[in-house]
Amino acid sequence: MATRTHDFIVVGGGIVGAAVAEGLARRGCDVAILDEGDVAIRAARGNLGNVWVQGKGAGNPPYADLTRKSALDWQGLADRLRQQTGIDVHYEKRGAVFLCFSEAELEKRTATMEKSAQGVRIENRYEMLNHAGVARLFPMIGPDVLGGSYSAEDGTANPLYLLRALIKSATLNGCAYIASCGVSDLRAEAGGFVLQTEQGEFRTNHVALCAGLGNARLAPQLNLFGDVRPVRGQIMVTERLQPFLPLNVSFIRQTVEGSCVIGESSEDAGYDTGTTVDVLKDTAERAIRAFPHLQNAGVVRTWGALRIMTPDGAPVYQMRGFGRGSIHKATVVSVHSGVTLSPFHAEDMAVQIAGHELDTDIARAFAAERFDV
Repeated sequence: MATRTHDFIVVGGGIVGAAVAEGLARRGCDVAILDEGDVAIRAARGNLGNVWVQGKGAGNPPYADLTRKSALDWQGLADRLRQQTGIDVHYEKRGAVFLCFSEAELEKRTATMEKSAQGVRIENRYEMLNHAGVARLFPMIGPDVLGGSYSAEDGTANPLYLLRALIKSATLNGCAYIASCGVSDLRAEAGGFVLQTEQGEFRTNHVALCAGLGNARLAPQLNLFGDVRPVRGQIMVTERLQPFLPLNVSFIRQTVEGSCVIGESSEDAGYDTGTTVDVLKDTAERAIRAFPHLQNAGVVRTWGALRIMTPDGAPVYQMRGFGRGSIHKATVVSVHSGVTLSPFHAEDMAVQIAGHELDTDIARAFAAERFDV
C-alpha cells in the first residue's frame, strides 16, 4: 500500500479532532483525519451536550476566560454549521441552573462560583438562588431542592449532531476523513512524522494528537504529554415527555424530541464502559428529588461512557518542533470540555496549528510543564 502524505494529520475523529480539522480545512490546509471509527472511545457518547460556563475555571482564571470566550462564540458556530452542512446541532442558550440538595452543597457551590469569578477578564454573571428562586424558574421542582446557581450564559447542543456536522463541514472543505484507521506507531524522522495505521503508512509535516484517551499511548511516542485518564459517566435516557425544562439543569437535558438525558456520575473505573445498579439508582433518585414527576417516566436506555481528564481537569495545549530548525511540528490537544470549547478549537486553535505556533498566552496558561513539580 502506497504511503499517503498530507501537510497536516489530525489523529482522532471525535469532537475535538473534528473541530480542529474542520478549522484547518476551511483555511485551505491539506489535512486528513485518521479515525478509529466505531471502535473508538467516544467521549461524545457520555456527554450531555452542555455548553457550560458557570463555575468553570474556579481557581484557574485563564481556563475560565477561555471557556467564556468559546461559549460566546457558540451561536456563530451553530449558525455556520447549519448553513454549510444543513445539520442543526440544536444549540440553545437558555441559561442553566446547578441544583443543590443540602446546605453543605449550597455552601460549596457558592464558594465555587465566587472563586470562578476571581481574576478573570471576561465576566460571567450569575445568581445564587434559594428554593423559591429555583421554583420560579422550574414550577415542577421538588421540595428537596434547597437552591442553586443560575447563569444566563449556559446552553446546550446535541453532541452527536455536532460531531456529524463538524466532520461533514471538514470534508466539504477538502479534508480527507479516513475511518477504521487507528494509529499504532508514531515517530519523527528527518523528513517529518511517520504514522503506521491499520490502512498503511502516512507522512506529515504537522501531526495534531486529538485522540482523547488515545493520547495516553500516542503522545509519549514523541516524548509529549500523555498523562490523561478515563473517567466513567453513566447515562440514562427516558421515554419522550412533555416539555418541563424551560431552561437547563446541570445533570438533566431534555432533548428537542422530549426525552431526558440524565447523568452526573464520575468514576475511576479504568476503561470499563459498563453500568452499575448502584450508580444508576443514585442518578435516578437525584433526578426524582429534583423533579418528582420523573418517578413515573420510563427509562429506555442506559450506558456508560469514558471521558478524558488531565491531572487538574484543565486543558493541555502543547506544541513542539522536531527536525533541523524544528520545522516539523507536533501538537497535543487534551481537553475535558470538548463541546464547550468547539468554537475555540475550530477557530483560534486551528489558526495556531496552521501557523505552526501556539499563542503565547495559551502556551503559558495550558502548558504541560505545569505538572513538572
